[in-house]
Amino acid sequence: MLHPFIGRKRELRLLSELFQKKSASLVVIRGRRRIGKSRLAQEFAKSVPHYVFSGLPPTSEVSAANQKEDFALQLQRVMKIPLPRADDWGDLFWHLAQHTQKGKVVLILDEISWMGSKDHTFLGKLKTAWDLYFKSNPQLVLILCGSISSWIEENILSSTGFMGRISLDITLEELPLHECNEFWDGKQQQVSSFDKFKLLSVTGGVPRYLEEILPNQSAETNIQRLCFQKEGFLFSEFERIFSDLFSQRSATYKKIVERLAEGPCELKDIYTALDVEKSGVISDYMQDLVTAGFVSQDFTWNLKTGLDSKLSHFRLKDNYLRFYLKYISPNKKKIERQALKLLPQWQSAMGLQFENLVLSNRKVIHQILGIDVSDIVNDNPYFQRKTINWAGCQIDYLIQTRFSTCYLCEIKFSNQEISRSVIDEVKGKIQSLALPRNMSTRPVLIHVNGVDEQVLESNFFSSIIDFNNMLYK
Repeated sequence: MLHPFIGRKRELRLLSELFQKKSASLVVIRGRRRIGKSRLAQEFAKSVPHYVFSGLPPTSEVSAANQKEDFALQLQRVMKIPLPRADDWGDLFWHLAQHTQKGKVVLILDEISWMGSKDHTFLGKLKTAWDLYFKSNPQLVLILCGSISSWIEENILSSTGFMGRISLDITLEELPLHECNEFWDGKQQQVSSFDKFKLLSVTGGVPRYLEEILPNQSAETNIQRLCFQKEGFLFSEFERIFSDLFSQRSATYKKIVERLAEGPCELKDIYTALDVEKSGVISDYMQDLVTAGFVSQDFTWNLKTGLDSKLSHFRLKDNYLRFYLKYISPNKKKIERQALKLLPQWQSAMGLQFENLVLSNRKVIHQILGIDVSDIVNDNPYFQRKTINWAGCQIDYLIQTRFSTCYLCEIKFSNQEISRSVIDEVKGKIQSLALPRNMSTRPVLIHVNGVDEQVLESNFFSSIIDFNNMLYK
């Protein structure tokens, strides 16, 4: 039984509006594995006739011919027709189009890159079929879903063949916290926010992972079950992701994310970790990871002009990947022998995991601080290199507005109240920043388990945000 569908109201509205048009619609839905692309498409289509087809997972044994043969078998079963010939994508698409010529109908081609990446004729035949057959039904919606966003970007969105044909391009991000909270069902009020954040620091807002939560179990018990036993859903998930998405190059991508699991770094540090010379190939790999939703490229910027600089850090923004690389992967053999329980020190590294949660929900921070998005000049984790005149520093999250104001956000994840020492810590960062003379600074503290009375009485922070409230809209 499927878990009740949660969230994605805006995306569902955008999709539903397509039926108000008087022409057929070609839609792209992309995002990391398990983010809910197929589920969104099916939720949108559930009230009208719809047909779902999926590519075979890529392995060395799966050929372009195998993809066509499997598609033909799916056509036979779904449309209840004699098995069509499987030697030409054009014929297969024609057969599909014959059964979707009238009325509201949704076609979903899932994992489109798996389906067509090994056949150089696939995209051309799909484009021709769209022009000649599919779009003749003005109430048809054809949805192309895929996890390899870089392939979709290059071969569909940026392709001259599909130029002007895409009605809607949706990139799914992680669910916001208040929607993640719904996965605790009727236990939302009984389970502490701190307990939820411990779990979310491992799963992020990835719907498929959140579906595995058992609300009656503590965060530690859930994590033990999912991550620290060989049958656990998240124990082998990393290998599934990387073999499916990156195939023969998965070893290189794995080395990159292993380096990023240690902390944000510059591109030159990636070259060092891979022991390679500077090359465009590695830059392309980094962009693949960014487009796939696993990595963020955070640019620093000039505080005087607000413009991005050339200096950037890459950050592993996917919480599951980081937790896997830090805690599961180094202990796989022990886990397989059932000789390892949840590591006692796992909570010590929740700080960076929690920062990712905050950054993924930055829109809520803007709302709490009363900042209109149109007033933001730039916002990101901010870092300043050490120079002769200035000390180096790193800011967890910095928001610069057009009113010459910088909101310096300090993010703390602790099971204890935040002590007064945080004030000196933030003062040091402010003193290190190379701020223009006309720039005001407003320090902000983001926490989960309260702050010491002395912090409140100091009135040092312009705002103190209890992130527990983010779980409730």
